[in-house]
Amino acid sequence: MKVGIAGGGNVGLFIANDLADAGNDVLLIEQEPAVAARVPPRAEIDLHVADACELSSLTELQLETCDVVVAATGDDEDNLVISLLAKQEFAVPRVVARVNHPKNEWMFNENWGVDVSVSTPHLITALVEEAVTVGQLVQILQLEGGQARLVEVRLAGDAPVVDRALQDAGVPRDATIVAVLRGEHVVFPRGDTIFEAGDEVLALVTRESEDEVRRILTGA
Repeated sequence: MKVGIAGGGNVGLFIANDLADAGNDVLLIEQEPAVAARVPPRAEIDLHVADACELSSLTELQLETCDVVVAATGDDEDNLVISLLAKQEFAVPRVVARVNHPKNEWMFNENWGVDVSVSTPHLITALVEEAVTVGQLVQILQLEGGQARLVEVRLAGDAPVVDRALQDAGVPRDATIVAVLRGEHVVFPRGDTIFEAGDEVLALVTRESEDEVRRILTGA
């Protein structure tokens, strides 16, 4: 897989090295020569000093050859422009964007070419909530510009699905129970999987199905 990453700072470089370690080809784009100079040479990482917000630069770098583009700069406006160019001008199949300021998160959607937005403050808040709350649906991650969401809930003892099989739970067709964390084990649910009180249930939902999944898993 070839991944284009805009932003060669600490975040972008970490992602680049992580993906290179996994055997991917990485195109790393950094605007500031001084920042680019601090990137250690590596065969799997093709580093270029260029402005990822400029159409001409991305054309020269053949961004259309990337399977995924990650907009990982420290500027939300730049990340939105990069995402839009990657999707609309180069038809990149998957665009992931970093959200630096939570107040801007609402803009990171399909209108700006963003398939997945990652807001570190929001993610930390969600992880804290899922660790301490029982019986509440917590959003972990937004996908497809918010059209799909990964949510989690720790089942309370009186949850409607407790002691029922997945096939009898009435999960909507546009939602999927991805996994059940039970103690130290991960259960990949099948139709005959029985839900238990205290299970941590991960579900992939759409905007339309989220309320129904919440009702099924929490009774709220």
